[in-house]
Amino acid sequence: MKSSGSSFAHIKKYHDRVNNCETAKILPGEFYVTDREELITTVLGSCVSACIYDPSSRLGGMNHFMLPGNEVANDADGSTRYGLFAMESLVNEILKRGSLKKNLRAKLFGGGQIIENMSDIGQKNIRFARKFLFSEAIPLESHDLGLSFPRKVNFFPFSGKVMVKRLQSLHNNTIEMREQRYMLALNTQPVTGEVELF
Repeated sequence: MKSSGSSFAHIKKYHDRVNNCETAKILPGEFYVTDREELITTVLGSCVSACIYDPSSRLGGMNHFMLPGNEVANDADGSTRYGLFAMESLVNEILKRGSLKKNLRAKLFGGGQIIENMSDIGQKNIRFARKFLFSEAIPLESHDLGLSFPRKVNFFPFSGKVMVKRLQSLHNNTIEMREQRYMLALNTQPVTGEVELF
């Protein structure tokens, strides 16, 4: 099997005892691609994650973005904190590793309205992600989008299986605070800079 690649050396990994597999945890502004029998996980509020995979090559990955497009910075800057670059980076990495575009399938998650008095960023992310998949002719197999709660997403690219847990019983504002801090960082740091959320 191919390696997940040195380009993902910064991604935090651990062994998931429940699923008995290596797990890559992605944060806002990150994506990860693999052809191994491993798990990719993230927690979403108003952010959106696309899980894209090729059932033929058993190759796939997940991204995590908070803003639908880069309307301020020059497109040449490129940053996976923005949906456009997050989606293009994910698809291009899968294709670079040998998948054919006609074989790609997608699943979308997130876009919840979890921060009171915040703009409808979640809905903008949802609309952007749907439009991107449509324009790239990548079928959307399933989704769990919108509403007013965060989600934990577990994706197994090797099989295409996704498990989503709606965090309706979350009694603290951890995710809300993280998203507010991340949004502040996006507004104050240059596009080419790194944003550390956790």
